[in-house]
Amino acid sequence: MINHLDGGYLRQALERDVRTGLTSEPKWLPPKWFYDEVGSELFSRITRLDEYYPTRRELTILRSHAADIVHRSGSDTLIELGSGTSEKTALLLPKMRVYMPVDVDAVTLRASARRLSARFPRLAVQPVCADFERHLSLLPPGMVAFLGGTIGNLDPEAREVFLNELRSTRKPGDAFLLGADLVKDRGRLIRAYDDAEGVTAAFNRNVLHVINRELNADFVPDDFAHVARYDEENEWVEMRLRATRPMRVHIRDLDLTVYFVRGEEMRTEISAKFHRDGLAEELARAGFALDRWYSDPGGDFALALSTAR
Repeated sequence: MINHLDGGYLRQALERDVRTGLTSEPKWLPPKWFYDEVGSELFSRITRLDEYYPTRRELTILRSHAADIVHRSGSDTLIELGSGTSEKTALLLPKMRVYMPVDVDAVTLRASARRLSARFPRLAVQPVCADFERHLSLLPPGMVAFLGGTIGNLDPEAREVFLNELRSTRKPGDAFLLGADLVKDRGRLIRAYDDAEGVTAAFNRNVLHVINRELNADFVPDDFAHVARYDEENEWVEMRLRATRPMRVHIRDLDLTVYFVRGEEMRTEISAKFHRDGLAEELARAGFALDRWYSDPGGDFALALSTAR
């Protein structure tokens, strides 16, 4: 495994994000810290919930169009950003020669690399432990895939930076496959992020468990209510944690004390939803030309295949 993260990278990133986010007004935390072992299992459960459609819709698209995507990409190398367990990506691999999963979680990378190497003996699997927001310049030529609608976790300014940086690493003609959740009925969107079983609520609160464990903090996660709301103007879902009582939280490893008033909300995630024309315009501004738009029959989710100009 290629590892671009030194031993203290994730710790330093967590410290920086927590200090910056909890001293901002309003407070916020980035969604990347949901995903420890418990958080990853909770998200896996979320993808199987009736209310949460994106994973099923993306799989439907890949099952129908994987061969066409690979053919049109003209590449035998696939680089996946934020690869996780690589379960969906396996549908793109039968015709590939090289697969490079990129993720910050070395344990998950090794496990998925072993599994895929056994499943596809002729495939060269080269896992890369890296932060796709910081290490794009280190990626080799090939088709880049960024699936799951994760692009929606970036606000418009951050998306612009990401797309421009990615384009700067690509040669003309290189393919980029982007998964995007689409604008739809407000009620369905809210239900997808606020399920009846409370799995998403537990996932949201897990960021506080991570901070307690890693930074020696004394959050009481159950004293924060899970909130999901749809921002019509920005066309994104926000997940927040609302303090149900006044709180004083001490984060010992940062020597930081944070106060919450009752009812105060801290944003933990945005999940932007897209229209075809708007996403095509964002890609074009970064130097990608939209070649093919693949969607499920209900128009819930899309895979956009574009080419670096």
